[in-house]
Formats: sequence, C-alpha cells, structure tokens
Amino acid sequence: MGRLTGKTALITGAGSGIGRAAAGLFASEGATVLAVDRVDAVMDTAKDIEARGFKAKGLIADAGSDADVQTAVQTAISTFGGLDVVWANAGVSGGLKGLFDLTPEDWEGLLRINLIGPFLLIKHAARAMMEAKTAGSIICTASVAGLRSGAGGSPYSASKAGVINLVQTSAQQLSGTGIRVNAICPGLIETGMTMPMFERAREKGTENKLGQLNPLRRAGEPIEIANMALFLASDEASYVNGQAFVVDGGLSSSHPIARQGAMS
Repeated sequence: MGRLTGKTALITGAGSGIGRAAAGLFASEGATVLAVDRVDAVMDTAKDIEARGFKAKGLIADAGSDADVQTAVQTAISTFGGLDVVWANAGVSGGLKGLFDLTPEDWEGLLRINLIGPFLLIKHAARAMMEAKTAGSIICTASVAGLRSGAGGSPYSASKAGVINLVQTSAQQLSGTGIRVNAICPGLIETGMTMPMFERAREKGTENKLGQLNPLRRAGEPIEIANMALFLASDEASYVNGQAFVVDGGLSSSHPIARQGAMS
C-alpha cells in the first residue's frame, strides 16, 4: 500500500478493462486519479473508487482529440494540483479485415486513437510536467501485436509498433527532464475490446483454449497489466526509461509450436 501516495494519475481508456482496473489499483496505492474515457462508464469507475474511500474524478473525453487531451491534462492539474503519472491506455482493435479489404479510412480512424492519442498525451503531459519541474512517469499501452504479426489486424499491429517506437523516441527527446516514458505490451487480456472473442468461446464451451499458445496456457486478467503499470508509475522504476515491457504469459518468448505436453 502507498506506492503512489501523494501522486496524481491520469488514465485514458478507464471506462473498462485494463484502464478501469488500473484506476482502482492506483487509487488504492494512494494516487488521486483522473479517469478518462469517451464512454459514460468512466463516471462509474470514478464513483466506485470514491465509494471505497479514495480520491477520483471521471472525465468524458476523446483520447484522439488534441483539444480533449489538453483539457484532460489541465483538468488533472486544476482539480488535483499537479500531474505525476499518465497512462495512454485508450485503444481500439479495428477488426480483422484483410489487406485488400482495408481502406484509408480504416487506418485513419484507428491511428487517431491508438497512435496519435498517445503522442498527444505524451506531448501535453510532458510539457505540464516540465513546467512544474515534475519527474513524472508516462506509460503507453502497446501490444504483442506491435512486436510481430499474428496478434491483430494490420492497422492495429502497425499502430502498436508505432507506440513502441514513440516511447523510445520520446524518452530520448525528454532527456534531462527526469520524465520517464515506457510502454506495456499486453498479450491476450479480457477487456471490452476482446470481449466478443471471450463470449464466443464461452458459448462454444472452448474458453479453456483461450491463451493456450503461451506457456501459462491461459488468457491474462486486466489487473495483471495494471500491476506492471503500477511498478512503472512508482518510484521503484526510477531508472526505467524508454522500454517496452511484454506481459503475455510467455507467448512472445518463442515461435508458435504444437506442444505435446510437459517435457520429461
């Protein structure tokens, strides 16, 4: 308890899934949380946190809008007096259209949220942190899909690869400020974005097969990604910068193979 005591955290995509789990976790560790999402459910996230005796505020905003991101950053500062941690977590999947079925509009809509959104939050949050001389932590949600093919459609995978590089280049451009920028690359996690996949599996009775390609042979939980973010947000990660951390049950540690069971 208390790993984020005295810190203010802004989390996008906090209406459900990973963002909601993180908002609750960060608050329980002492942070004052601004939960941001474009859906009304983000207000419930804030209410649930407050009902547990912690400090939070909900804000409905579009993570891919320059004006909305600026408003979110300023809201955190004006409401809570500062900004120490931001997590650009909002994202959309874009579906699984094939290469020849995709349109420029498909790419533009997805990149606006998944890649331009993190850029905007890094830009505006870092500027605010620099003005306040805050050695803050900025976290972005990437994906194992950004590491290699096989975990998402082309636009989604490309956007997440872009997030990984954005984190690296941003960390370098913020050299000397004390601001750290890192990414998390989740594997298969049950969130609002992946819910249809999980629901179909439950209907078919094949839920136990979800995540079977990784060595842990299961899908992950939102809190397991939130726990990694908690480390990166805390002072325990004071020397961690410009990195992309994979949290996928070991999926990306190997090329996919057909396993015969435990090796003797």
